[in-house]
Amino acid sequence: MAVPDIWENRRPTTIVAAIVMLLVYQGYSLSVVGAASPWIAKTFSLDQAHLARLFAWMSVSAFGSLILARLADRVGRRQIILICLSLAPLFSFGAAVAPTPTLFAACEILISALLGGSVSSAIVLLAEELPIEQRARGQAFAAFASAIGGVLSYLVIPFLLQWGLSWRWLLAPSVAGIGLVAPLTHMVPISPRWAMAVARGEVSHTRFYDIFHPLCRTRALTLLTCAALDTMAGTAVNSWLYFEAVSILSLSPKMASTLVVAGMGVGMLGFPIGAWTSERYGRVPTVTYVGGAAWLGALAFYWGPPSGLTWPMIWLLVSYCWFKMASGVMTVGANSAATELFPTALRTTMMGWQAIMAAVFSIITQILIAALISPLGGLTEVVRYFALLGIPSAVIFGLFIDETRGLPLEIAARENAWSEAQQIKQLRAAKHA
Repeated sequence: MAVPDIWENRRPTTIVAAIVMLLVYQGYSLSVVGAASPWIAKTFSLDQAHLARLFAWMSVSAFGSLILARLADRVGRRQIILICLSLAPLFSFGAAVAPTPTLFAACEILISALLGGSVSSAIVLLAEELPIEQRARGQAFAAFASAIGGVLSYLVIPFLLQWGLSWRWLLAPSVAGIGLVAPLTHMVPISPRWAMAVARGEVSHTRFYDIFHPLCRTRALTLLTCAALDTMAGTAVNSWLYFEAVSILSLSPKMASTLVVAGMGVGMLGFPIGAWTSERYGRVPTVTYVGGAAWLGALAFYWGPPSGLTWPMIWLLVSYCWFKMASGVMTVGANSAATELFPTALRTTMMGWQAIMAAVFSIITQILIAALISPLGGLTEVVRYFALLGIPSAVIFGLFIDETRGLPLEIAARENAWSEAQQIKQLRAAKHA
């Protein structure tokens, strides 16, 4: 097959615009369940335990995302993005009209799997298509778009309630996402790097466990370890923050909501800052120093304002805003590194592995929190201990991850060494055939 030159007909602005559209849609669609959870519980007559179980089952979608991520390395990023974007609106319609919680959960699992797989392909495509100096900026745009989409559902639901409409109408924009397929078909390119990997015969000979090949093993194990630790810390801090503010710190629901919205807004500033620090100082320092310091904000929030402080709300607001902003900085640095460290034939597969780790350790964290509340003396103490896990994660990242700032993707990903290893593998297979 003819493979185009990597630098020929590049359209960075068009590619970024396409990925931004996709990720706004993804962020919105994946946030619907959280935004509508009180009304979902009422519609299906679910108590808190059953609702929590429903959410836990939805984590199964990560396995579907891994399969789709692997397929993206086999059949191409563009194919997976368009297929997933075509199917997600259909299952969104199914969720909107689902008469039972089981059918609703099944549709949402499929939606999450499809969008998780498409997002893995999207952020990898950014790394493969953008020039060296724009890669981190592209990841910042992606993170910002996903965050914007995640906020939109929380803005829409009050209007639906005010107009007397069912929460099911929250899924209408997700169904309307079918309209994105046509423009994205023209905007999303076939990755030339992936096409060249296909031409070299590397794609068809790789397996999902090849991320543990000696060339990639240290990087893969480090990223998976960091994903596990960050997921445990982040799940504990973010899942219980509103509960902590209202039930333990005695803030009014209005004040707690203001705190959360302000933190999310300030947190978005972390994405452009993360792009700047990643390009100026490097991906590794960004994650190690800013990412590690982010958890100090979480600890300060759960430690609570010092007694006698005149304005305790200021303490909570500053702590939470720092945590969200620094987390945004860390996200850009980590995503930039993760998409640059692996050869083309494994790049999206690695993103799928990280999604699996996030899903598994999110469930483990909630189970451990429930078990440790009594022995450790309360929820606040438990969350503090979990928040500490983010600091060793940042240290491990700094010790074992190679810096990729300013490097061509082929060098950062050890593409030539991987190609040679695959050629040797193919020769041995042919010899023993």
